[in-house]
Amino acid sequence: MDVIATNRKARHDYHILQTIEAGIVLTGTEVKSLRLGRANLKDSYARVEGGELFLYNMHISPYEQGNRYNPDPKRRRKLLLHSYEIRRLVGKVQEKGLTLVPLKLYFNRGNAKVELALARGKKEYDKRRAIAERDARREMERGFKERYERYDR
Repeated sequence: MDVIATNRKARHDYHILQTIEAGIVLTGTEVKSLRLGRANLKDSYARVEGGELFLYNMHISPYEQGNRYNPDPKRRRKLLLHSYEIRRLVGKVQEKGLTLVPLKLYFNRGNAKVELALARGKKEYDKRRAIAERDARREMERGFKERYERYDR
């Protein structure tokens, strides 16, 4: 699995409830640009429309040798899932506060895939608590490391 882009902000802004892998419909120049690692998932989201799943605001930089065949970098892109998976997601998204957020964009056996998360938005105090827990864990690990280094001498 060759990871192209990750949405690091998504884990900070949302509680991840479930993940699902989806294929993505791309043009040839978009695939070439992705192989160069030129994609950004920041502020992107997925939405179900007419029984189909679409990804919005994902930025794929235009391929430099693509001339007129380069599509709009932020166009909506169709995601590929089985119809029963889409129906299940529609039911969950209609619950209060749930949304579909892309976490990763990667190549799996030559095919571009998106890891989507069914997520609930975090409140401000949840974000502060997560930062405090991460800092405390980092301090503990630092203390353990210093302690073990003393005994190694």
